[in-house]
Amino acid sequence: MIGKIAGRLDYRAEDHVLIDVRGVGYLVYVSDRTMASLPGPGEAVALYTELLVREDNLQLFGFTTLVEKEWHRLLTSVQGIGAKASMSILSTLGPDGVSRAIALGDWNAVKAAKGLGPKTAQRVVNELKDKAASVMALSGQTKAASADTLPDEAVIEPVAPSAPVAAPAHPGNAAAQSEALSALTNLGYAPGEAASAVAQALGEDPSLETSGLIRAALKLLAPKG
Repeated sequence: MIGKIAGRLDYRAEDHVLIDVRGVGYLVYVSDRTMASLPGPGEAVALYTELLVREDNLQLFGFTTLVEKEWHRLLTSVQGIGAKASMSILSTLGPDGVSRAIALGDWNAVKAAKGLGPKTAQRVVNELKDKAASVMALSGQTKAASADTLPDEAVIEPVAPSAPVAAPAHPGNAAAQSEALSALTNLGYAPGEAASAVAQALGEDPSLETSGLIRAALKLLAPKG
């Protein structure tokens, strides 16, 4: 299984790129957001990858962060969500947007992805809501794939991480998000409700640091009335 590719970007197409790895070209499908973040032809590039195996086809999908790859894996585990639909969701929301939408139960945000109907969007939220906390909690523990830190033009198959990892909704609050979720679950809140409160608090004020984020989340979790 190919877990990561590092090489030179040969060319871009509408939904995929060709990466030259020591003379072998790997065709990798990517989301619109990932495509926009890639360098120009001839430049070094590195992507985490997921291999889709079918009887008549093999397809590689590429991601700049492990959280994007993890959400792709989770999304495609939902009935009715194939690789194309998953990439559409990631293109529309981005991995951090997916984390927020699912944590908040916002199926309308998921439905905004091209080709998704309301029933499928609701199924995505219902089936994955309990997964959002584990992804968000690890948001500060990984970096994006970088060609600068990988062997030049090499195919790398890293050891699989022990748990899913994520990228922060805002780079400055990755650690705060993780620490706030840990604090709330230690106080006895269920991971799902803690993730929802943290996502809502960050949506209202993306600049919150750990202490402020915990206070804001606790206010949202406090009994009303």
